[in-house]
Amino acid sequence: MPMKIFDSHCHLDDRSYNRDINNVLERAQSAGVNRMMTIGINKRTSEIAVSLAQSHDRIYASVGVHPHDVENCNEAILEELVELAKNKEVRAWGEIGLDFNRMYSPRDDQEKWFRRQLEIAGRLDLPMIFHERDSNGRFLEMLKNNCSATINGVVHCFSGTFEELRRYLELGLHIGITGILTMKSRGAQLREMVSTIPANRLLVETDAPYLTPSPERNRHKRNEPAFVKSVLLKLAEVRGIDPEELSEVVWENTCKLYNIES
Repeated sequence: MPMKIFDSHCHLDDRSYNRDINNVLERAQSAGVNRMMTIGINKRTSEIAVSLAQSHDRIYASVGVHPHDVENCNEAILEELVELAKNKEVRAWGEIGLDFNRMYSPRDDQEKWFRRQLEIAGRLDLPMIFHERDSNGRFLEMLKNNCSATINGVVHCFSGTFEELRRYLELGLHIGITGILTMKSRGAQLREMVSTIPANRLLVETDAPYLTPSPERNRHKRNEPAFVKSVLLKLAEVRGIDPEELSEVVWENTCKLYNIES
């Protein structure tokens, strides 16, 4: 049986796909990547994500405002996103969270609109897609203060510490694994951690067009959903499990999280 793979996080709205999106989707299908979640990070990209999902039956969408973009957020924008979320193709709210590394938006704005979006996603009963970078515990603190004891969501592109991983798992969160896992130096600590993650909490993702996995990096500057297969194969290797068996588990995890028939 061929592997079924779900790229749980990609950005197909990116301009780099404008000329060849159909070829990108064909390559994904050839690689066994039968479903993709394309992510909204502001009003414009959320609208594009929904449009792509409406046009292609293997694509689903999320809507939300990324911490890099919240400086320009307001209640009117969030209301428009709530309306967008009524589309059946929208299966998650995000990418939301905190990023104190690049600080493209002030900290107060990040925290204000993160808190507000946690409320909205909870009200809509949508799983959440989280971004966290260098928040020094504030992200976890806000989750505990603004959510119930368990949270339906995924920490996208996980690259944190063992302690952060432990606390994410305690909250019931899924863990998104990217091409970082395949990178010799950058992925060393992540490879140590992935074997400790319960199988039913694992997702794989590309974060395309970013974070191209090592097997493809020498040939392709741009990442794309087809390459998530390399992430899954490395994950299977590190965990010492048959790739087809792992692909089935991860497929079920992703469909369950996003409330999609498996």
